[in-house]
Amino acid sequence: MTWTCVLFDLDGTIANSAKNITESFAATLNELGLPVPPPDELRTWVGPPPAESFRVRFGFDDATAEHARQVYRKHYQRIGNADIRPFGEILPALEALAQQSIPMAVATSKPEHTAIEVLERLGLARYFVTVSGASRDEAISDKASIVGEALRRLSADGVDTSNPVMVGDRLHDVIGAAEHGVPTILVDWGYGEPVEHARALVTVGSADALTDTLLGR
Repeated sequence: MTWTCVLFDLDGTIANSAKNITESFAATLNELGLPVPPPDELRTWVGPPPAESFRVRFGFDDATAEHARQVYRKHYQRIGNADIRPFGEILPALEALAQQSIPMAVATSKPEHTAIEVLERLGLARYFVTVSGASRDEAISDKASIVGEALRRLSADGVDTSNPVMVGDRLHDVIGAAEHGVPTILVDWGYGEPVEHARALVTVGSADALTDTLLGR
């Protein structure tokens, strides 16, 4: 299979950001007087938009979930991005795709301005034609909308989007991409559970496997 462009999720796929995100969730739950799950459970919260996590986990209505999201963002800004590192498995794939001149984009539920800051700090922004993320207020944060915007921007930039593929680590990556007919390769070094892998095109667990799958080797 020859892919004309590749979309990458950020948290759990490119960036090992679990510590920053789980600490932000824990601080938020403490402030709201809610029980704080153990770290391993909090890791499964990484990926979907925070407001969605609060709605799903606690049954919050939209207004309460939005308040919780704002508290979360306050703590995330305090904790910052300094501890985020790239997953070693992703770097060979990015370089191999760049050498083959295959256009790449990021499609993430993280606010777009924050995603750009993370990529620039990691020295990876140069690999991507565009970074599509949530709006600053996260009113637009669902994966399907973000994937659609990434494809729109790539097409506007002259990229062939006739045969795209998504690379992610969670089921919401698969579902969001599927709304645009885009298959998803899941990586197992992120924050997803094995049960989430069933709907992926394939799941890979190493740099070589990801690179070979993306380049059709």
